[in-house]
Amino acid sequence: MTRLRIAVIGAGFGGLCAAIRLRQAGITAFTVFEKAADVGGVWRDNTYPGAACDVPSHLYEFSFAPNPRWSRRFAGRREIHAYQRDCVERFGLRAHLRLGTEIAAAEFADGGWTLTTTTGDTHRAEVLITATGQLSRPAIPPLPGQESFAGPRFHSAAWRHEVALADRRIAVLGTGASAVQFVPEIARRARSVTVFQLEPPHVLPKPDHAYPAAVTALFTALPGLQRLSRWATYWALESRALAFTRYPQLTRPFAARVRRHLRRQVGDAGLRARITPTSPLGCARVLLSNDWYRALDQPHVRVVDDRVTGLAPAGPVTEDGTVHAADVVIYGTGFHTGDFLAPMRITGRDGRDLHTVWRDGAQAYLGLTVHGFPNLFMLYGPNTNLGHSSIIFMIESQMAHVMQAVRLLGAGRVRWLEVRADVQDAFNDEVQRRVRATVWDRGCMSWYKNAAGRNTANWPGFTFAYRRRTRRLDLAHYHLGPQPPRRP
Repeated sequence: MTRLRIAVIGAGFGGLCAAIRLRQAGITAFTVFEKAADVGGVWRDNTYPGAACDVPSHLYEFSFAPNPRWSRRFAGRREIHAYQRDCVERFGLRAHLRLGTEIAAAEFADGGWTLTTTTGDTHRAEVLITATGQLSRPAIPPLPGQESFAGPRFHSAAWRHEVALADRRIAVLGTGASAVQFVPEIARRARSVTVFQLEPPHVLPKPDHAYPAAVTALFTALPGLQRLSRWATYWALESRALAFTRYPQLTRPFAARVRRHLRRQVGDAGLRARITPTSPLGCARVLLSNDWYRALDQPHVRVVDDRVTGLAPAGPVTEDGTVHAADVVIYGTGFHTGDFLAPMRITGRDGRDLHTVWRDGAQAYLGLTVHGFPNLFMLYGPNTNLGHSSIIFMIESQMAHVMQAVRLLGAGRVRWLEVRADVQDAFNDEVQRRVRATVWDRGCMSWYKNAAGRNTANWPGFTFAYRRRTRRLDLAHYHLGPQPPRRP
């Protein structure tokens, strides 16, 4: 058994932020456990054609590690992944990474956490920080007959690049953020593409452009210019929180832009009617694309509204019994977003199981800590997702809060801390009350909600308000466990 002061699970943006902040504080007795063979999280895994970020590059980076050399206003997957790898080298994280190591279980006992890997190895840590994200476990619908399908089938987050798509008939299930990016790309090569939609997404034009070499040179020579770009971007996006969380009527101009964008790119009136969004804008993630609607308007691309009820050897079967011929099936069906920390088994104080505690929906104080689970801190936990800004801003806010707890625990006077039940309950009552007034609760379903209709994903306010609430660790909100006496 190895002994650590701090264990971090996950090496995406959350885990890297934790590792960097620990190193900057002079803490070196920590390990980042990552089940894959490389860092990167979603930017390592999602290699589908066209994968890119929908948050501008100058805001989708660590504030303490600006990259003046972004090639575009909205960076692509390869560039973001390269940035993450560069952060590993820049901040000396390589020695702290334990790649190819999946944690199966974590149990709190005797003032610390015991982690067990899928191979049976154990590690002991005083503090556990999880950074497993909300978009890490692909969701594939349990359709009857999937094994009978004669061709290859795969999820967009596990793209099979060896599968030839040129001159093939491709069926795409789903019209979410990934599909909006990869469908225009594969439509350029495929003989035909059939897109099965349940709910037409709201798609706005993407204000993307390449940065000329002279501009990146200026950002490099004058870092203040990039900081100005970052903050201008931040406040432009932050203003949209008003529409999503307080004044839904402010979404009307954006909905009008979606309709104009649709009219400009789709000439077929019948198709335009079928892909016009019917849910309130913002109910699900608003998507950005300059070629999604144009791709759907091509003669060899077809949109099917009927629900897919199964797969036959020849292709997807819809509820009217029609078999839609396909050579390849691609699932653009999203992720298991509500099962936080799954499939790990997390056992807290007195043997309580975290997933049992969360049977009605995940919740945590500030999205970070859970009563009954001392010294456990979650990055990008329940109700900390956003619909308008950069999650990296939220992760930095969370890690600033966690670092205060880490320093307290490292001072030797406190062995463990655990959020009080009444504090957690009051916080989550407030979050759920506020989220019911947002656009996300206007009679629509999305991945933001669990099966019972509870929004366990989104933060119902401004990101600067969340930063203000996480700025100070209020010890009155926690039970504190004393450090046991030292042996002579």
